[in-house]
Amino acid sequence: MRKLNPGQVEPCRPFKLMYVPQGFEAIDTGVTEALSLLVSELILSTPEAMLETAARERPGAVLVMNGLHVFPENHLDQITEIRNLGIPTAIWFVDDPYFTEDTSVICRFYDHVFTHELGCVDFYRSLGVASVHYLPLCVNTKMFYPRRTGPKYQYDIVFIGNAFFNRTELFDRLAPYLSRKKTLIAGGFWERLTTYDKLSPFISHGFIPPEETANYYSGAKLVINIHRPWEAGQDNRNTFQLPSRSINPRTYEINACGTMQLTDIRDDLGNFYRPGYDLDTFGSAEELQAKMEHYLTHEKERRQFALRGLHTTLRRHTFTSRMPQLLDVIAKRV
Repeated sequence: MRKLNPGQVEPCRPFKLMYVPQGFEAIDTGVTEALSLLVSELILSTPEAMLETAARERPGAVLVMNGLHVFPENHLDQITEIRNLGIPTAIWFVDDPYFTEDTSVICRFYDHVFTHELGCVDFYRSLGVASVHYLPLCVNTKMFYPRRTGPKYQYDIVFIGNAFFNRTELFDRLAPYLSRKKTLIAGGFWERLTTYDKLSPFISHGFIPPEETANYYSGAKLVINIHRPWEAGQDNRNTFQLPSRSINPRTYEINACGTMQLTDIRDDLGNFYRPGYDLDTFGSAEELQAKMEHYLTHEKERRQFALRGLHTTLRRHTFTSRMPQLLDVIAKRV
């Protein structure tokens, strides 16, 4: 395979691929746009019509996104019939390890399994899947990019995500500080906070669409990233209690908006970004508060972090740079 420079799109492969999105707009549009550049023919199908579409179109392979949430009960029956037609199948799990109760069953029905979670690779192999591959997440830079925003989107500190227990614990400890700043906390279930009365003026309830999320990221001085907890029973179906080691899509999306990020630490963070250069990290509420105060009062330093994180993201972590790794497995170069 020819070596490409960072950010360079590899040549189109003569291959007909069928892709089945799940409905995660930020991921599905990125995958679709990248694959349309990388293969000669891309066919899209709904989860309900996978078998019908595959039987009619006869693609060289079928790629399914996640296979969870919106997929019908007969999803695995359809995959079995598609394989009986002689069409190779692949799935990319992007919610690992939070649904191992489900993915431990789903994985066995596919020829190839991709996972964004480093800690799940050996798990799927232990279940008898012969072709398992680590495929990290990335970002759709047509959706997440630096943009000028109006006052509505301009905050000192932004966090967007649901109120998992580790997040509420952190924000409860930071409540006195955050309440003195121009802060936005957006997402679901934030009434779980013990300091809800104090922070409620700063909370926007409910789902924020990706385009709006990008506006808030671009308008912020600092964006906080707190990874989801992996323990079973904490809004998860991680029956096998697999710990999370890999970074979430938010890590890429924040950096792609050209804003400085403060993130908690996952094992493989350093394989994608340079802590202390592209972004900064924290291990406690006290450390996070000290760093927020520092960067809010040191604008030049903050902007340098933001620009370096953006540069690394555009060079290394777009869908067009990531998808060739998947195609090398399911669409061998002719």
